[in-house]
Amino acid sequence: MHLPEGLKNQVTAAWGERGARWLEGLPELLEDCLERWSLTLEAPLPELRYHYLAYVRTTGGRGAVLKLGVPDRELVTEAGFLRAAEGEPLVKLLEADPERGALLLDRIRPGTPLSSWGDDQEAARIGARLIKEVPLPEPAEGDFPSLSDWIRAFSRLRARFEGGAGPLPERVLAKAEGLFTELSAPGSEPRLLHGDLHHDNILQDQEGGWTVIDPKGVIGDLAYEAARFQHNPIPAVLAWDRPVETVRRRLRILEEIVGCGRSRLLGWAYVDAVLSACWTLEEGTEGWNIMLAWVEVYERLLEGLPRI
Repeated sequence: MHLPEGLKNQVTAAWGERGARWLEGLPELLEDCLERWSLTLEAPLPELRYHYLAYVRTTGGRGAVLKLGVPDRELVTEAGFLRAAEGEPLVKLLEADPERGALLLDRIRPGTPLSSWGDDQEAARIGARLIKEVPLPEPAEGDFPSLSDWIRAFSRLRARFEGGAGPLPERVLAKAEGLFTELSAPGSEPRLLHGDLHHDNILQDQEGGWTVIDPKGVIGDLAYEAARFQHNPIPAVLAWDRPVETVRRRLRILEEIVGCGRSRLLGWAYVDAVLSACWTLEEGTEGWNIMLAWVEVYERLLEGLPRI
């Protein structure tokens, strides 16, 4: 079983020794899942990072995607979100054993990502409609984290650097901490959010419809759902002409369709950019500096706006 170096590097960076042991056991896990769910293996997906994904076919001839990963809370919450959503516009969950790190998902054909859409404003309209449609009511039970749980990455970074911000500018981390406190004040109704709703997690099918994949499942403010969308596709959008103007155009569309104010949309985008930088630093992988470039974009756009 050939595993690309990118997958091995990302898994060991994120999960350390546990990830290395999972990689060793991956061939056996794959065979077990194929036998258990009566699947025929076709081919792995071309780009593998944190999970092993392969095209498979059921005994009935249905095309599916087998997703295997290091068993963790995110796979449990992904399965829980997909069960709660019960299909459209989310991908259908066919089988699941999240405790072993295995999900069987419906295959989207051709599965063209929104990131390949040529018109950014039209892509923003498509994304905005899904950002409004995908979140679910806050569940009465379940093991879903809250945004407060995610934001503990800030305090972990502070602890790691003896109260400092490490390679991040102190003013940036302090501003993100302050914005999170303001944005979390009582007032908005908590929802169960996708948590990673960006262009590459929105796929077009052969009828021209759009399906959302790879939910994280996090409880929080609806405006946060738009955060990842604003700074994606990474890093390509930063190389476009006038990225500040690109985000400003997206914001107008998000305000109109999602119904959240610009200050909240930008505030959450700022917080999420810093959060992503913290997670990248925890993994010891490259990319945190790219998120600082987004922080600069959001700082420019936040200038002169009313407080949240």
